[in-house]
Amino acid sequence: MADPTTVQDMPGVPGSAPRRWWLWLLTLAGMAVVATLVLSRGMRAQTAAGPSRGAGPRAVPVVAATARNGDLGVYQTGLGTVTPIRTVTVRSRVDGELVSVAYREGQFVHAGDLLAQIDPRPFQVQLLQAEGQLARDEAGLKNAKVDLERYKVLVEQDSVPRQQLDTQVATVDQLEAAIKSDRAQVESAKLNLTYSRIVAPLSGVVGLRLVDPGNMVHASDQNGLLVITEEQPIAVVFTIAADHLQPIIQQTKAGRHLVVEAWDRDMKKRLATGSLLAIDNQIDQTTGTVRIKAVFPNEDFALYPNQFVNARLLVDTLHQAVLIPTAALQRSPQSTYVYVVKADSTVEMRSVDVQLTEGDDSAVRQGVAPGDVVVIDGVDKLQSGTPVALAKEGGARKPAS
Repeated sequence: MADPTTVQDMPGVPGSAPRRWWLWLLTLAGMAVVATLVLSRGMRAQTAAGPSRGAGPRAVPVVAATARNGDLGVYQTGLGTVTPIRTVTVRSRVDGELVSVAYREGQFVHAGDLLAQIDPRPFQVQLLQAEGQLARDEAGLKNAKVDLERYKVLVEQDSVPRQQLDTQVATVDQLEAAIKSDRAQVESAKLNLTYSRIVAPLSGVVGLRLVDPGNMVHASDQNGLLVITEEQPIAVVFTIAADHLQPIIQQTKAGRHLVVEAWDRDMKKRLATGSLLAIDNQIDQTTGTVRIKAVFPNEDFALYPNQFVNARLLVDTLHQAVLIPTAALQRSPQSTYVYVVKADSTVEMRSVDVQLTEGDDSAVRQGVAPGDVVVIDGVDKLQSGTPVALAKEGGARKPAS
């Protein structure tokens, strides 16, 4: 008879499957116990380490800059238009055929340069006619003067009546007057011949050609032949509020030459630097502004006629003022304040008295001293006493001590 134990342990024998399930259950239970022990130890370690890491508030990263002493300009800014000091429409002063042009469109020409040529032959003929008439009348005058001298002798000898002498005197006077008229005709013909050669009346840039060679031009033509615009120097006309006019007038009366800067529309690039030329003699009542004109050398042609620019007039300069970046200023309904970083890398809030804000810099009367470090970025999470991780403007970040 076979052993019952041996039979139950044999695979495929009935009764071996329940025993295998019990083994799997015991294994899973052991693994669950081990996992529970591991997790409980990790949680205890995290709980024990938590208070040491969170013992103090976390430092807030900020960007800061140092207050300094410096000069700050007082500017008046207005939208302006670049205006040529002189613009000339060149027209023909005589009638005739345009035979040639001596310029290129967009060319810079100097005063006296040849621009165009009108057919000179009709005017040369007129000059010859006038010179011929002058020569004939001069010859007649010479003969009349000889007869006059002869009549004077004959009158003294009672050989001719006195009336004949008087008639000869009148003839000489008439011929002298005719010669004056002839000389005027000669000069007129010379002038017309000169006008047939059209030259630049000023230095400037030539615009697009309005008349091509081969066309007949007349002195009465409205459009002219071409337009020359003077661009060196050039002017900018801009407006400022009338409330800011008195400081400018005081500076000009004191004999100071005020500097004017021309900037592009975005106020990012300075185009040119010039000086104040004139202030308009009246205020525009509809806008409450006054027009101001400034002149610029424009040596590099940075300013172009009818261009819109922002004009900045330097009225005065604050010397040795306490300067901080404008980005450091924070405003509340009660005051204007800044966050100042102290030696222990915490911040305190200080109220400041702003004297002037100009661009990226602001001058303060009180509240900040030279050398103080003010926060310019990262103020959203700050309050007095907050520790900060300081990074000066343009520098690397330093951890809080």
